[in-house]
Amino acid sequence: MGLGFGRKEAGSHAASFLLGAALPTALLFLLASDRLGEGLSSISRSWGSGAVPPAGDGANEVIFKGLPELLPRVAMEDRTVIITSVNEAWAQPGSLLDLYLDSFRNGVDIAHLLNHLLVVALDARGFERCKAVHPHCYFLNATSVDMSSAKPFMSPDYLELVWTKLTFQQRVLELGYNFLFTDCDMVWFRNPFRHFPVYADMSCSSDDFKPSRAPLDNPLNTGLYYMKSTNRTIQMMRYWRAARERFPGQHDQAVFVNIRHELVSKLQVKIEPLETVYFGGFCEYHDDPEKVCTIHACCCIGLDTKVHDLKDVAADWKNYTSLTPEQRQKGGFKWSYPTRCRNSIGWRRP
Repeated sequence: MGLGFGRKEAGSHAASFLLGAALPTALLFLLASDRLGEGLSSISRSWGSGAVPPAGDGANEVIFKGLPELLPRVAMEDRTVIITSVNEAWAQPGSLLDLYLDSFRNGVDIAHLLNHLLVVALDARGFERCKAVHPHCYFLNATSVDMSSAKPFMSPDYLELVWTKLTFQQRVLELGYNFLFTDCDMVWFRNPFRHFPVYADMSCSSDDFKPSRAPLDNPLNTGLYYMKSTNRTIQMMRYWRAARERFPGQHDQAVFVNIRHELVSKLQVKIEPLETVYFGGFCEYHDDPEKVCTIHACCCIGLDTKVHDLKDVAADWKNYTSLTPEQRQKGGFKWSYPTRCRNSIGWRRP
């Protein structure tokens, strides 16, 4: 996500492999932290704010007051919920939230998935805008970090934001719900769930997928990942969060990359990268509109830049789907080249 934070995709394309999703994750769920007030509310109810006790199982019940009642209203029959997050800038008319929601309506039989999408608003104006366009909005009234303004990349507030998502996600898992988290700087085309391996505890997007590599040698991007609710994944979240102390000053994705082999060897967690032919991004994508499920504005810095290039992708899709079957079979389809995004990071072909 961008939200003006200055994405971790900056620099060379090689660097973006490790840094590709951090800016979007900077927006991610400012939903839990030892420094947060309670301040959570669903679309129809506001919760009072107050001091949050130290982190722990009991603290989660206070930090996420109302979450056990909200999740059943959003989850699918198999207890899966889709989660994304926005602030005021991302929720503005014509910005990323509108592109994100519209892509479900314009995709192939995925409009119904909006019923299972929880949009986390990180400031009051973002929450008001969310309520105007989507039925499932969850407001966090943060007391320590003002999410309506941009956060410099790797600043203390930035790091606090990208780490708090894990506490929230851990609580979702503890409540027995699976989740698919995606950054909001993304457009959807098809149902992605059929491409998540049934044996994997976690399926994660990649900036540069090659099947010839060992799975964990593919550069993982936490801008999209699916996790089942199992004892292993709950322990994985706890291990991941605890590892922050071993890598001071690092964001969540960088720590995840460092500990991914430990998660497998010590916790027996099964982590699988997702192929970019299905889950593309501006780091790597394929001109195959018959397979693509999502395209992510990774390898990109700046909100306006992301919006511009994602609008091109959305227009390409509308043009393609308006063709007759005979016209589609002729081939020759190409996505609009994400010039602004790739120029924003000085992208070079690896």
